[in-house]
Amino acid sequence: MASYLQIENISKSYGPKVLFENIGFNINEGDKMALIAPNGTGKTSLLRILAGKDKSDSGGKIVFLKDIRIAFLEQEYGFDPEKGIFDQIMDHSTAFTEHLDTEHLWEYERRVKQYLTGFRLTDYGQKMKELSGGEIKRVALAEMLASEADFFIMDEPTNHLDIDAIEFLENFLSRSRCTLLMVTHDRYFLDKVCNTIMELDHGSLYVYRGNYQNYLEKRSERIANRNAETDKVRNILRRELEWMRSTPQARTGKARYRINAFHELKARADMTFSEQHVSLSDLHGATRLGTKIIDCKDVSFYYGDTCYLDHFTYNFQRYEKVGIVGRNGAGKSTFINLLTGNYSPEMVSTDHQAARKEGQGLLAGVIERGESLRIGYYRQSGITFNPQDTVLDTVNDTRLLSRFLFPHDMLNNRIEKLSGGEKRRLYLLTILMQQPNLLILDEPTNDLDIVTLNILEEYLKEFQGTLIIISHDRHFLDRLADHLFVFCGNGIVKDFTGSYSEYREFIRDYEAEQKSRARAEEKAARTSGGTGLRKDRNTGESDSAGTGGNSGKKRLSYKEQRELEQLEKELQSLNAEKSSLEEQLAGGSLEFEELRKASERISEVLALIDEKENRWLELSC
Repeated sequence: MASYLQIENISKSYGPKVLFENIGFNINEGDKMALIAPNGTGKTSLLRILAGKDKSDSGGKIVFLKDIRIAFLEQEYGFDPEKGIFDQIMDHSTAFTEHLDTEHLWEYERRVKQYLTGFRLTDYGQKMKELSGGEIKRVALAEMLASEADFFIMDEPTNHLDIDAIEFLENFLSRSRCTLLMVTHDRYFLDKVCNTIMELDHGSLYVYRGNYQNYLEKRSERIANRNAETDKVRNILRRELEWMRSTPQARTGKARYRINAFHELKARADMTFSEQHVSLSDLHGATRLGTKIIDCKDVSFYYGDTCYLDHFTYNFQRYEKVGIVGRNGAGKSTFINLLTGNYSPEMVSTDHQAARKEGQGLLAGVIERGESLRIGYYRQSGITFNPQDTVLDTVNDTRLLSRFLFPHDMLNNRIEKLSGGEKRRLYLLTILMQQPNLLILDEPTNDLDIVTLNILEEYLKEFQGTLIIISHDRHFLDRLADHLFVFCGNGIVKDFTGSYSEYREFIRDYEAEQKSRARAEEKAARTSGGTGLRKDRNTGESDSAGTGGNSGKKRLSYKEQRELEQLEKELQSLNAEKSSLEEQLAGGSLEFEELRKASERISEVLALIDEKENRWLELSC
């Protein structure tokens, strides 16, 4: 394997804080490497040095293989808010496209549109200023993937993406033969994509081949071995200390090399390693919670012609843990704002005509909140610290700050000097200190390191209150959520009992069952020329093949039974069309106009599949 990147003796410090010093490593062709470390220890700084966006303090050596193409995905994507999506990418990638001839430029444009479609961005002219944070990240990813670079360098590629987009990217990278180095805290994504983990720890780098579980095991062994070696050094130091203290009158005659060795041993003996963890054990429990949390009765919410919630009824219970999932723009954050009452009267109206006239959201139904409710709401964009304040100004509790990995020498650091993850950690502390009995976390995993996530998960599992989580982190959801609200679009919300992985398994089984049933019906129709209906042995009533025989199901009316049969046929046809369109878009043989029409049609097909699957679930369950 060719060596794509060689690093020797690079360093980075900010003031007195040393992030890393004289580190080196090598990345070979085909390596898919994840860089992990606690927040504020230099991950982004290291990537920026490699990408030529920053410089090493110590000079050092950074050598890429000659003539390989490199694409760098930063956390923040620079864009012109007035440009359309497609024009933004083409203008932003001028350095890459200016050397392309007409044929290769057209091919690049086709790839850009292909990946935009894969990320469900089919309105190529939509202005960047109209996009959500997740949609902007998808634009940046489409630009990166379309470059077909040999080496991808990515800083938090899954931040702000919904799960569908994460899985699209995950499947692409896991199949691709590209070489990559990325910073990520998404443990499922890391496991699926990467074959190597590189840990930046106390200024040094450690490389582990294999998956995340192997990394945890080998890291634990490394720490144990290091501490065992330190214990041996301490025993030697004890003997040397006795020697140093003996016969002080003869101190000048002692061998200078033994005195120097003593000081080296002392330094090594002081290096006992202990993992720093965010500890939440000192936080007080949740404030006492009454029997009523939030009751929703037939709640609907529209903004313009878009329905974000359609006749939603649910009573939240004490101590339940709800995960909320769905695509960007499906209404998840809107739902939370309705629950918490964070929409001001100027933004929401219960009068249809007034809502239209004033440009407000239209709210119908009843939302009742318990009298003892104390809500802690961790928002995606909730960090409103004064950048000139210090850490201690923000949280005046040195003990808790220390537990949250803010040591004494950081207490006077200004907020503006903190890393993104450190700001998130401080913000989380301010929320938990409020002792909420209803804790709402909107994308809490963005920018938090893996160690912090593990400890936060342990705390939330024991949280004595009601927990609502919006998250794209499948590992986080699997560990915490008892059930899911699945936002399907058009205001439809499904309640699924189980973890996110169980939900995805259910969807996969359902889709496989649909295909199997369709094949069986088609075969039966060919062999008998019949209608695909059979008689129930006990009742003699007609039943669609594969849908009867379950006494636990609600009996359908004749009209509903016919509707169910029709839905199954339509879903079979739509899924076949979807597969055909995906093959065409991935094939690279479509002309521009054909590509545009296929992109628009697949968007329509996906929406129809979502709509009809939801109705099928209503009739089948």
